[in-house]
Amino acid sequence: MLNPQSNAGAMGAPEFYARVKERLTLDVPPGLTDASVMPVRGDHDADPVMKKIAEVRPIRPAAVLVAVIDHPKEPTVLLTQRAQHLPDHPGQISFPGGKIDKTDADPLAAALREAEEEIGLSREAVQPLGYLDLYMTTLGYRIMPLIARVEPGFELALNTAEVDAAFEVPLAFLMDHANMETHSREWQGVERHYYAITFGERYIWGVTAGILRNMRERIFR
Repeated sequence: MLNPQSNAGAMGAPEFYARVKERLTLDVPPGLTDASVMPVRGDHDADPVMKKIAEVRPIRPAAVLVAVIDHPKEPTVLLTQRAQHLPDHPGQISFPGGKIDKTDADPLAAALREAEEEIGLSREAVQPLGYLDLYMTTLGYRIMPLIARVEPGFELALNTAEVDAAFEVPLAFLMDHANMETHSREWQGVERHYYAITFGERYIWGVTAGILRNMRERIFR
């Protein structure tokens, strides 16, 4: 259970990175590709009905990079806004990442490759630390979120075919229990419930918010 009283803002970057290394590993769970293993975390956290829908979907292994930037005063999380012209999830806030290709050695390699292709984040600036829990989406994606430490001072080159913007949000804000809400909307004739965080004009919801919630569970509880 989440502890509403935990103070995410009191945890500095060194303690955060140390706790990630202590609590997480880079071991890939079998559920990434094994249909007989159902991921514990996913869209069904906020809406249990979604699990039944996801169970009959083809498995689509994917990986995302949860890049925590080691600013001296306050660590931040790097997020992107998907291009408005994309056919799937246009304009949504997401982590850099995507499908795991056959040429990728593992989810870590996929996350680093996708981040480099989407926003030009050099893998030399990224220090992989550990995977969060495997996250299953309603559409059958099984996503491995990779938490990594990123040195500040990097330069980005956005691939405008995929990304409209990249921005940073303070880690403490994203990990604050008070900022995580449950919202709902109609999806294919069914009312769907999901997690959401509002940061200024940015609306972070669905898979991205669900992964951030899992990070709070694993690292800040």
